[in-house]
Amino acid sequence: MATLCRLREVPRHLLVCEKSNFGHDKSRHRHIVETHYHNYRVSFLIPECGLLSKELKDLVMEFGPYYSVKDLPLHELITHEFINAFVKKGKLILSLDKDTYEETGLQGRPSRYSGRKVMKFIVSIDLMDLSFKPASKKYERVSWAFKEKKPLKFDFLLAWHRTGAEESALMSYFSSYRIQEHRPEVALRTAADLQCPVLRGGELGGQPEAACSAQELFDWLGAVFSHAELNNEPSNFLSSYCCPQPSTVVARASLCTVTGFILPEKICLLLEQLCHYFDEPKLAPWVTLSVQGFADSPVSWRESEHGFRQGGEHLYNFVIFNNRDYWLQMAVGANDDCPP
Repeated sequence: MATLCRLREVPRHLLVCEKSNFGHDKSRHRHIVETHYHNYRVSFLIPECGLLSKELKDLVMEFGPYYSVKDLPLHELITHEFINAFVKKGKLILSLDKDTYEETGLQGRPSRYSGRKVMKFIVSIDLMDLSFKPASKKYERVSWAFKEKKPLKFDFLLAWHRTGAEESALMSYFSSYRIQEHRPEVALRTAADLQCPVLRGGELGGQPEAACSAQELFDWLGAVFSHAELNNEPSNFLSSYCCPQPSTVVARASLCTVTGFILPEKICLLLEQLCHYFDEPKLAPWVTLSVQGFADSPVSWRESEHGFRQGGEHLYNFVIFNNRDYWLQMAVGANDDCPP
């Protein structure tokens, strides 16, 4: 598989771009989606489309539910009842300030982005560790830290991976706390006479006067999903941005944004459905799928450390071409590990 990668550093974030094809054996698209766990916004754009298909509408309407729990003691997440009922694999990862870290008495490591004076620490607890049993010293120490030495409470968002059990079991388990069920918010709109950049799937870096680059598209998408004006009118004091050149005007474009706590498995289904959009001939030469993570999540991809005090970005974007080629763009903030 031939893949072209490009790294671009700007003052506030790092952007990684690459291209591939969904049919390639070594395509990374599924790995990137499945290991980006904490997603709060998913958006897609389809040029030359005035009405979404029933399949796409039905899919985004089935993204929920998820749950919020207020003031949940942290020790509830390390009980064997909780682990046996709800956890198949995973870690409990804490990002703690220096005082809280020292008060817990647990072992961790300094944050990679603390600077010369370490003020933040990362604690990782493998919930599926075989030695993590009620009689083990490790379990007793962690339980003591969370229940007695430094009792911690947080507001949590919880999402349910379908494994055959009833989703209502989560509501029942935390019924003694303030738990609430939520459904993701879905926003649909149609943009008329939208000026779009001209792209060529094989030209990730663009081509003068022939095609725009992946970086230019990335900036343009941010403006479109922010509802910014793209005409650079002198009277517009909010935005001086304009569509990169060369560009073309599409009569209609469908935009959909889903906001909530969205699992990677749902995004995989949506990406697959968008790939099938070109099974029948379409006027659109490409479509996009953009996914943003929670700004205050302690991790971005897998267990990669994520910081949010200087922006909080961790996101990715697919540009899907009608021949199943794609561009993949991944961006993180200044206090983040490099994307995978």
